Amino acid sequence: MFLWNEKAIRIIAGPCSVESENQLLTTARKLKKIGVPILRGGILKPRSRAHHFEGVGEPGLKWLQEVQQELDMQVAVEVGTPRQIEFALQYGVDVLWIGARTTVSPFAMQELAEALKGVDVPVMLKNPVCPDLELWTGAVERLVDTGLGKLSLIHRGFSVLNTIPYRNAPCLEIAMEMKKRFPFLTVLCDPSHICGKRELLQGISNKALQLGMDGLFIESHCCPASALSDAAQQLTPEALEKMLERLGVCYIEDESNNGFNTSCCLSEHCKS
Repeated sequence: MFLWNEKAIRIIAGPCSVESENQLLTTARKLKKIGVPILRGGILKPRSRAHHFEGVGEPGLKWLQEVQQELDMQVAVEVGTPRQIEFALQYGVDVLWIGARTTVSPFAMQELAEALKGVDVPVMLKNPVCPDLELWTGAVERLVDTGLGKLSLIHRGFSVLNTIPYRNAPCLEIAMEMKKRFPFLTVLCDPSHICGKRELLQGISNKALQLGMDGLFIESHCCPASALSDAAQQLTPEALEKMLERLGVCYIEDESNNGFNTSCCLSEHCKS
């Protein structure tokens, strides 16, 4: 597991997009070597504009199965529709995440919440693209109300008019307010989407950990220069390892804390 200031934190890393079998396995092997227990990888990418690379689809899920079998890593993918949830679960995906462009819609969130009824898989929920605390809160409530038992949050910044020098405004105070409202939920920081540039990642990651966030959800690619999406914000696994060292994050062998092996029971917390 990873420790920062003697606190156990979660590190989830992997490419923005799954592009090829070789790219995925090369990246995964290197991340496994530095202790990352969960590989994130975009299979179906909801891009802001049309005609951009939007993922490889089903072949990517098969390659993720290879990662599970060869490296004993858990794998996480983004889902935005009930059909995508069904598809991911058919391929044995370990962790699902719901992206910012989905969280922003109460209609979409209600459909996903209904589709997740009875599903015993961890779900990570990103903040909506706009800085709306109530919208993020409502998305959590919809998931909890349908009985989801394993939920955590990802803070990836917000789209506002002026975000310079970042890609998305950090607004870290909103993430901290969510921790106050839902103290039983793990909150990770996604510095990749906040920063948009790899040279800014360490500063935001440090601020997030100093504020008490519970880990990082970060993009890593074996060759960022050739990435088909978000090339400027991805780190090589080697660069990620060095950044974690500079942050004071250390890795120790502990199989009992490898990935999503434990989670809180949301229904019990919500009753209290």
